[in-house]
Amino acid sequence: MSTRLHRLVVAVRDAGPVGLGAFPMGVAFGVLLVRSGLAWWWAPVMSGCVYAGSLEFLLLGLVLAAAPLGSIAATAFFVNVRHVFYALAFPLHRIAGRAGRAYGTFALSDEAWVVTTRAQAASWDGPRILGAQGVIHAYWAGGATLGALTGSWLPVDLHGVEFAVTALFVALALDALRAHPDVVTPVLALACALFARFVFPGQLLVVAFALFTAGLMARHLGTGRA
Repeated sequence: MSTRLHRLVVAVRDAGPVGLGAFPMGVAFGVLLVRSGLAWWWAPVMSGCVYAGSLEFLLLGLVLAAAPLGSIAATAFFVNVRHVFYALAFPLHRIAGRAGRAYGTFALSDEAWVVTTRAQAASWDGPRILGAQGVIHAYWAGGATLGALTGSWLPVDLHGVEFAVTALFVALALDALRAHPDVVTPVLALACALFARFVFPGQLLVVAFALFTAGLMARHLGTGRA
């Protein structure tokens, strides 16, 4: 087996079910895109260049609604600000070269973070990390393209398809909880979400993220002092 083929096999194996989970979500995005009236080729363009998962679903609605650029920018910031915290644990220092680090930063999705920061990945080198990220990216972009190509004629009921993103995040959270058992963090996240939902329903995302961040910082300070 050639070196490149071997690396591809290893990357597919490393991505595993987490990468496969991105494929049906990509299909759902592609179907939603063409059913919204856009041409099919927007699916590979957005998935290849934007590659932001949940933001792509939101961005599609904002673009179709002709939302102001300021609203789009603010939404993109608040949805993707979590990547600032992802970057603290992502092993970017193991990736050599500007091009490799640029792609590693660009392809730092939720799925890629889960795969590359688990205990089994502690010894991975740069090419292996980038390989896993590339496979996950391919799953997402391939699924979106397939969904866009077939979505215009498939008798699919789109009701509830937007739950695909939520379902993926639930699966990722459960995997992370199994890898790092910590009941306090998910309970804190749920409490912040419920508080924001009922007290500030119009600003749920901003309030929930702000409270959760403040809670994590307070917990870190309290644990450090203890």
